[in-house]
Amino acid sequence: MHELSTAANEKENDDTKTIITIDNNNSDNQEKWYTIASQVFLPFMIAGFGMVGAGLVLERVKTLNLFQEIPEIYILVPALLGLKGNLEMTLASRLSTQANIGNMDKRNELKSMIIGNIILIQLQAIVVGFLAAIVSITMGWIPQGHFNLRHALVLCSSSVSTASITSLVLGTIVIIVIVLSHKCKINPDNIATPIAASLGDLTTLSILAGIGGFLFQIIDNYTWLPIITTILFLFLIPVWIMIIIKNEYVKDVLIHGWAPIIAAMFISSAGGIILDFAIQTLHGIAVFQPVINGVGGNLVAVQASRLSTAFHRQDKSGEFQNHTDYDTSTNCLDPYKVFCSKQNNSSTARVLLSLVIPGHLTFIFLIWQFTADHFRLSFPFIILYLIAALIQVIILLYIAQWMVCFVWRQNRDPDNVCIPYLTAIGDLLGTALLTSVFLILS
Repeated sequence: MHELSTAANEKENDDTKTIITIDNNNSDNQEKWYTIASQVFLPFMIAGFGMVGAGLVLERVKTLNLFQEIPEIYILVPALLGLKGNLEMTLASRLSTQANIGNMDKRNELKSMIIGNIILIQLQAIVVGFLAAIVSITMGWIPQGHFNLRHALVLCSSSVSTASITSLVLGTIVIIVIVLSHKCKINPDNIATPIAASLGDLTTLSILAGIGGFLFQIIDNYTWLPIITTILFLFLIPVWIMIIIKNEYVKDVLIHGWAPIIAAMFISSAGGIILDFAIQTLHGIAVFQPVINGVGGNLVAVQASRLSTAFHRQDKSGEFQNHTDYDTSTNCLDPYKVFCSKQNNSSTARVLLSLVIPGHLTFIFLIWQFTADHFRLSFPFIILYLIAALIQVIILLYIAQWMVCFVWRQNRDPDNVCIPYLTAIGDLLGTALLTSVFLILS
């Protein structure tokens, strides 16, 4: 018996060494830091320009009657902007993984995957958009002490319409980018999530302002229109569910993918309460809010997407004790290993952190150019703003390393779980830190 036990232990040790050797060899074949930087940089900057545009739009639309008369809409804004993290970035991460593990090579599988994911994000957008409107109405109703039916109808109909239209547009763009990058031998994990965010905030704010402003103007004469609009979108929910159930690529997300996006919506709505206070009391803050939130969300989404893909590639059983490059535990992680080690995920984190300061300096300069007539930059503001942005991204990358590993350990797919939480936490952190900067300077 002792000999048998010894032989079994020796075999197990040999297997473990084999696995570790394979992992280390795979690590040698991983992308170099300059490859990651070169692929991430351009989409990151394009996304940043889109966020600057969104900030300028937010600064302008706050003077519209819609935003003046219905202040609850500021609670709704972060939740709707967060949908790009809840839906489109999650879609990008999910499809990037499928591309990297070879499931996009067959045309029939690709077609089924695309149709299923488009319908899935439509369903999720309608549900989350409606819930976000209910939350914003409730949070506005409680402090005011009275319920305004006209405002509620405008918020519900404009929220579900904006969420559905934006998700259709951005989802289509994300799918095209991933398919093309896969065919061009570019890692979609590096570019898909920033591209998803590049037009996300700008598109969402523009559609919300357009649809919401129109409905607010005609609500007194055509009260039935926002009611019918909301009902039509809600009637589509069971139709989308029946189609998704038959699709093998997304039916699991239909069952298990709701908790992250709904929880993320509530977290973003908490950031909306801070934004509602900040915009009404602090001059000039609106234009920076989409930028600081978007940069943090984009960078952490890249890291989370890459980590998830690594787990899917190396192990499909949910166990990763032998993955030397992504080894972690359920305990508190060592910050040194997350940011300063020679592991690939640590190298990626350093690359992403290195983009924060030059990226934000570029975006601050653009904002200053467009708002020089009513907003003046100061050296203390720039320093405090950059410190706040670095703190936000450092916290997010640290949480991402722990969260992806924890979710995988629970036999859940990080592609469907992590990015909604991370981008929502990024929105809350970004709004809170930005408000703190303005409060300190005021």
